[in-house]
Amino acid sequence: MIVAIRFLIPLLIILTVIYVGLSIYSRLVRRRKLIAHWEKKGLTGDRDAFVARGLKKYDNSFRRKLLLGVYVVPLGAIALLIYITNFM
Repeated sequence: MIVAIRFLIPLLIILTVIYVGLSIYSRLVRRRKLIAHWEKKGLTGDRDAFVARGLKKYDNSFRRKLLLGVYVVPLGAIALLIYITNFM
């Protein structure tokens, strides 16, 4: 059990760093797309408010929640390998 904890704590730290990096990158890409859409359509009004509304919608979107796969996929694969190794 101690060996598993010694393995999982650094893994969770690494996965958290990857998640934060992907989250920031994804948000920046979305921001650029909103600004490009604003300029392409030639919209009038407050651009910053438009971008803020778009980012708020993005924060609640399913695409944003998919980033949690950074945790689910590796930990699920490890759990599956442990199960297969021990019980099959």
